[in-house]
Amino acid sequence: MPPILIGSEIYRRSTYGPKHPLAIPRVSTMLDLVQALGWVAPGQYRESPVATPEALARFHHPDYVAALMRAEAAQAVSPEDRERYRIGADGNPVFREVFRRPATGAGGTMLAAALTAAGGVVHVPGGGTHHGRPDRASGFCYLNDAVLGLLAWRAQGLTRILYLDIDAHHGDGVQDAFHDDPCVFTVSIHEEGRWPFTGGAEDRAGGHARNIPVPAGFNDSEMAWVLHEAVLPLARSLRPEAIMLQCGADGVEEDPLARLSLSNNSHRMVVAALMGLAPRLIVLGGGGYNPWTVARCWAGVWGTLAGHAVPERLPPPAEAVLRALTFHRAAGRSPPEHWFTTLADPPRPGVVRAVVRRVAARALEDLPAAGAAMA
Repeated sequence: MPPILIGSEIYRRSTYGPKHPLAIPRVSTMLDLVQALGWVAPGQYRESPVATPEALARFHHPDYVAALMRAEAAQAVSPEDRERYRIGADGNPVFREVFRRPATGAGGTMLAAALTAAGGVVHVPGGGTHHGRPDRASGFCYLNDAVLGLLAWRAQGLTRILYLDIDAHHGDGVQDAFHDDPCVFTVSIHEEGRWPFTGGAEDRAGGHARNIPVPAGFNDSEMAWVLHEAVLPLARSLRPEAIMLQCGADGVEEDPLARLSLSNNSHRMVVAALMGLAPRLIVLGGGGYNPWTVARCWAGVWGTLAGHAVPERLPPPAEAVLRALTFHRAAGRSPPEHWFTTLADPPRPGVVRAVVRRVAARALEDLPAAGAAMA
């Protein structure tokens, strides 16, 4: 089955608010870009369904889901709901689609799990809300689509699942959800000392997780080192039946909410390395707060999955998509020309620092026991 792309028009008109980091168009721009490139064949695209409250209750508390629905209907939140569920607090605003937008992301990832029941590859750029908690919003994430997708795979009887998270922020919500489930092994590569300030190298979630916290300035050479010296050995040891990749774009150097120094070549490198390691692969979106870098990164990810070569220069229709963007942060005042005309960033190689070598090596400690736990 050719790779499937899942999206929705809800992202085109939805915003967290004019001053929020997620005021920018991300998924809609990525979808427009791959269409302009001619990279979506007939039958490859699926519209994401909106997950029902009953489906969301596989992980989220029904009272919390009801509170999200109330907040959307009223466009306001009571003091009690704000305090209990953190809706309208901590960077999790009430906005027009405060229930429907995250429920669309969740519906897309659960659909991806269903589509890959017998094998296959699916990209869900609207997914990746990895901070969501069972009964509260956290880190711009109201629902945890990744957890719901992994639970759908578990319901299919899969017992060896690898979840890899390369967002600049630790995938805390997913790790904690599967703390006691030996069938889901989580690996998170994230910036050390960045919110949510979890995911130290010593945090192994009962043996079912590996965390690889990396320093500011983490470059392409260092990502390649971590991939080949830690992630791929882990994957080969675990022999997963399915892999889910949270492919947050906030590790790209120009992102305003992190201090990593990757080019988007690293994201495509990771995706390419995972393809073929398991019969099922779901690639999600995640963080990313510069509209040009996110759209170009995720379009390239889809191109990798679908077997398209990245052009040296974008054709005029794709260039027009990128030139139409605006961004009110400093980086948007005079964006460099290559943000309009190219998909691939210039590579950002560098020295592989000792601290990166150490955390990569530490991820492989006690590996036979980890593999045996999933066998």
